[in-house]
Amino acid sequence: MAYFITFEGIEGCGKSTQAEILSRELRAHTDFQLVATREPGGCPISDKIRAILLDADNRALVPLAELLLYAAARAQHVAEVIRPALEEGKIVICDRFTDATSAYQGYGRSLDLDLIENLSRLATGGLNPDLTILLDCPEEVGIERAMARINATSGAREERFEQESLRFHRAVRQGYLKLAAAHPGRFVVIDGTLGISEAAAAIQNAVFSRIPRG
Repeated sequence: MAYFITFEGIEGCGKSTQAEILSRELRAHTDFQLVATREPGGCPISDKIRAILLDADNRALVPLAELLLYAAARAQHVAEVIRPALEEGKIVICDRFTDATSAYQGYGRSLDLDLIENLSRLATGGLNPDLTILLDCPEEVGIERAMARINATSGAREERFEQESLRFHRAVRQGYLKLAAAHPGRFVVIDGTLGISEAAAAIQNAVFSRIPRG
């Protein structure tokens, strides 16, 4: 059963943690084959583009170039990972997808939303998620969490977006909520200030109401 689930939200909302928990739960309690991936990245070429996009040293990257790099990474990712997995009848869980581009580059950077939608359609070949989980939390909470996570890691500091102003992150959050309101059949909004277990339970209820347990 092919099914495409995406996780969205501002920095530090908990979406990556919840995507991992859901992946484990689905593997443990269903017979479905599962692919867990992320954006930007998800395959070698797209991971190289990710390194450019998230490196805080690249502050000079202009919004249009940023948008086009996201589209390029996504086109490769969809062609190489997501679409083949769906064609094989697998469940795909992706940490960020096209809604992130609308929220960040559209509402956050003020780029034209119609341009973004057309570019996303081109990059994905018209592919849309079946279900999108939006972890929503106040931007102050998210940034505090995100910076604590970054400061605790020893790897590459992917913090170009974390260094943006609270006004930027507020615009991104409001953009996500507008997208959820515009697509109520696809979005499930989860309170990102809940504890990890509480949020996971709410997400699993939403997912298992849509796909059968194996």
